[in-house]
Formats: sequence, C-alpha cells, structure tokens
Amino acid sequence: MKGFVYILECSDGSYYTGSTKDLDKRLVEHQEGKGANHTKKRLPVKLIYVEEYMRIDSAFYREKQIQGWSRAKKEALIKGKVETLSGLSECKNDSHYKYYKEA
Repeated sequence: MKGFVYILECSDGSYYTGSTKDLDKRLVEHQEGKGANHTKKRLPVKLIYVEEYMRIDSAFYREKQIQGWSRAKKEALIKGKVETLSGLSECKNDSHYKYYKEA
C-alpha cells in the first residue's frame, strides 16, 4: 500500500511532518482540526512538501527521520536543495565540535 510523507506549514510559521496512506483525506482532517494537536492549534495549515513511497512503512520511517531534523535542514529539503542536507547534518554542539576537531 502506498504511503506519503508530508510537511505542512502552520499559521504560526511552524512545520508539521506526518505520514499517511491517503493524503487528500489527511489534509482535510488537519484543516478541520481533526489532525494532530500541533496543527489543531495552528490553523489554517498549508501543504508545502510531499514524498510518495510504495509502502506506508517506508513513509513512516522517513517521517520520523525528518521530524528529527533542524528547521534549516527541513527548509533545504522543502526548497529542493538536497546538496546542502549533509552539511546541515553536522553537529554544531560546541562540546562535540571541539572534541571532533581535536581528534
């Protein structure tokens, strides 16, 4: 069964990442306040990114991956700047940066 991973932009500018088997139905649910708590409180929402998968479990896995990303990395994906994604994955935490820089 096909699956979709999608990113919505909420009225407050935040992003919501989800996955579903029926994208049109899920978008209606979000707009009607029947979706996730995050989107319920931030209506209206706008679909800004979609990926289609042959299997729903693949879409769910990708959803969880994207949810862990920074806002900058999500924006690069949305804008199609895939060449910048790996650079946005680098750890910017000061303690990690110093440790790996010295090693």
